Amino acid sequence: MQRRELLKGVALGGLAATLLAPTIAAVAQDKTASEAAQALAELQSTLDELEAAFATPAWNLRTPQDYAEARRVTLHTLLHGLQCWLEADPARPFFTLFTDQHKKLLGDNPDARYYSAVIDDQHGYRIRGNLAGATYTSFTIELAAGTDGGGIGSTLNDTQFKADKNGDYEIIVSAEKVDGNWLPMSKGATSLTTRHYYEREQCINNDRLHHIPIDIPNLQKVPPRRSPNDADIAAGIRRVTAFVKGNVIPMNGENSLPWVSRVPNQFNPPKKDDSNNAVTYAARDNVYSMAPFVLGPDQALLIRGRFPTCRFSNVVLFNRFLQTLDYEERSISLNRAQAVLDAEGNFEMIVAHRDPGRPNWLDTEGRPFGIMFWRFQLPEGDIPPLETEVITLS
Repeated sequence: MQRRELLKGVALGGLAATLLAPTIAAVAQDKTASEAAQALAELQSTLDELEAAFATPAWNLRTPQDYAEARRVTLHTLLHGLQCWLEADPARPFFTLFTDQHKKLLGDNPDARYYSAVIDDQHGYRIRGNLAGATYTSFTIELAAGTDGGGIGSTLNDTQFKADKNGDYEIIVSAEKVDGNWLPMSKGATSLTTRHYYEREQCINNDRLHHIPIDIPNLQKVPPRRSPNDADIAAGIRRVTAFVKGNVIPMNGENSLPWVSRVPNQFNPPKKDDSNNAVTYAARDNVYSMAPFVLGPDQALLIRGRFPTCRFSNVVLFNRFLQTLDYEERSISLNRAQAVLDAEGNFEMIVAHRDPGRPNWLDTEGRPFGIMFWRFQLPEGDIPPLETEVITLS
């Protein structure tokens, strides 16, 4: 007997199915009585509205590839919404891996692991974890995350808390200050994001065996959760819908941040300021610089610069939806451990459609356009400018 047939027999056979069948039939005949059914219809409507919106000028989608990637980022966002928000309970939070090689959204990073947990300001929490060899570890509280966004609240990085000689640490998240490692609870908190950055020759997200232990139990003992009822499931579905609505949005020139360049192949000067505080899921310790690349079939872009003194830095290639290109089999990012420098510490990187036969190649996958994104973490002093030049490959 095939496994599928066995499961069908288990699910449909026996006394339980006989007793429950009238109830199941009654519910199936009257979906209007189910709040969860209405919530699911709302989620479907949101997906339908996004599909219709993709054809509007706001999205500026022109090719079948553009539309395909718009649907892909929608599904990746939905996937995280289901994993993180559907079963979310701030009284009993849990960490969910935010991005990986096959779930990409909101500017993911091959050199970083991110975890997300749904919390609120009515509870206190005890974060337990281990640094696991990370170059940098931090915690950020988001405000109204997953809806229209409310920016970020309290943050804590590994220069601000203590770990033991084995890398183990414990951090209290609470409204009232406590001795030791403490992350102040922000009013209006809705989620907490962890960041674990690595500067290695192999991107950390290509190391499938690397484990980062982390947990976030409630400070208070809470009773076992009840069996989810129709209203509970409806609320979970609506959280998923809110996350999708808030994070599948067109990229346009409205309210652009100063570090976002609209000029192809040219970066704005990266500067330290407070603009990240208003961006949900941004990192307060990072300085960013972003610019589009636009290259013909035989063109390439040279990027010349120098890494500042900082905790971490890398450059990543994104598609138009801030999803990393394929880093499992291509070189689409470079950190300081991977980049080849000259004797003075300068670099020359090359964004190209094919291997140019020189160091520091950033592979475009043959895309005529995309996004270049720099991170400079806790930089000291000014960041040297990034100079660019379009060249023709022979």
